[in-house]
Amino acid sequence: MTTQDNTDKPAGFTTKLHLDKHISRRFNEELEQVRTLVMNMGALVEQQVNDGLSAVLNADSALATKVIERDQEVNSMELEIDEYCTQILARRQPAASDLRLLVSVLKSITDLERMGDEAVKFGRNAIKLARDNFAEEEGSRPLVELRHLGKHVSETLHNALIAYAEMDVAAALEIIKNDQIIDEEFDNISRLLVTKMMENPREIKNALRVTWCARALERIGDHTTNLCEYIVYLVEGKDVRHTTIEQLKATMKY
Repeated sequence: MTTQDNTDKPAGFTTKLHLDKHISRRFNEELEQVRTLVMNMGALVEQQVNDGLSAVLNADSALATKVIERDQEVNSMELEIDEYCTQILARRQPAASDLRLLVSVLKSITDLERMGDEAVKFGRNAIKLARDNFAEEEGSRPLVELRHLGKHVSETLHNALIAYAEMDVAAALEIIKNDQIIDEEFDNISRLLVTKMMENPREIKNALRVTWCARALERIGDHTTNLCEYIVYLVEGKDVRHTTIEQLKATMKY
């Protein structure tokens, strides 16, 4: 079995799909390169999410501008990976797990790109909040709650990317199961901000901006769940979209 170079891959990276099983060494390398490109894109998107949230919480216009400008890099990576997968599909006509890998990658990069778009929303709202000195004047509960939700979403995304690198179905299922926690935290922030707007109409504009940031975090959580569903599809060959966690447990030994 050919030994693969794991340089620059996340800690704990394992190739559980035996991507080195092909007679063609070049095909092995192409499949490994696809996975590497996806992980690189995931790392960039994760940084975008973290920087965008930090820009909002700290009213950092400079960092917000950087997040907005860097979105083009995320878009370019999506196009690069899409083209690379298309070329492999045309040349190799893969089947079985190889085909599932490429299909899951094409779906995954779409979700990653959309996460990048949500990060841009952080940047745009951060600039407006900084202009109104919202963070400085408030230091209030809405931003505290937003920080808590952001920390949860950031950790979930990080764990999902590790699960993706390791093709860890058990970890992916755990993340899918916990998605409702993010939804509940978003609902709590929404109620809090509605109350704030009712109590102080002058803060409606900024409260809405914080609401949009919370919504962006909730959407990132949904895209993260999608990534985990693709892990299950890739490893198990099962499409678990629109499937409850109870149904998953009943059919899978994890």
